[in-house]
Amino acid sequence: MRFLFILFAILPIVEIALLVQVGGIIGGWNTIGLVILTAFIGAYFVKREGIATLQTAQAKMQRNELPGKEMVEGLMLVVAGILLVTPGLITDVLGFMFALPGSRHLIASQLSKHMKLRVVTQAGGFNQQAGGAQYNPFENPFNQQQSGQPGSSDNGDVFEGEFSDKTQNDPDKRLK
Repeated sequence: MRFLFILFAILPIVEIALLVQVGGIIGGWNTIGLVILTAFIGAYFVKREGIATLQTAQAKMQRNELPGKEMVEGLMLVVAGILLVTPGLITDVLGFMFALPGSRHLIASQLSKHMKLRVVTQAGGFNQQAGGAQYNPFENPFNQQQSGQPGSSDNGDVFEGEFSDKTQNDPDKRLK
């Protein structure tokens, strides 16, 4: 919530104050020209890096690999495009940090580590419910009868079905 407050309330005020300061130093029209120039240069970088990231992701998918890093970088490029088109100098600096390859790779790796840590940490508490009882996401919460109790039509964890091994006939070796 604090981040959204800073983003929507304080950042525009700081941007306007900075634009007024820069306008007082280099002139109003030069400041407007600088903001427009950074938007065009930023759009060029975002387009170029976006195409390169898309090609890398497609190459990884052709090799049956998950393009996780490329997905994070693609999202960062979308944010960079929005920041670079938004008038202001602070948003332009942040947008260029997200658009240029060196800083984007560094930020993406740190962001990926942070997200992995959050997912692992939060997943550890996922199976816990108040009172220490285990939570089963596949269990019907409206079913009052427990499996294995008299009158239960559920056979527990037993599933019946047929199976055929197709790993030998897969030329792409995707099933191994």
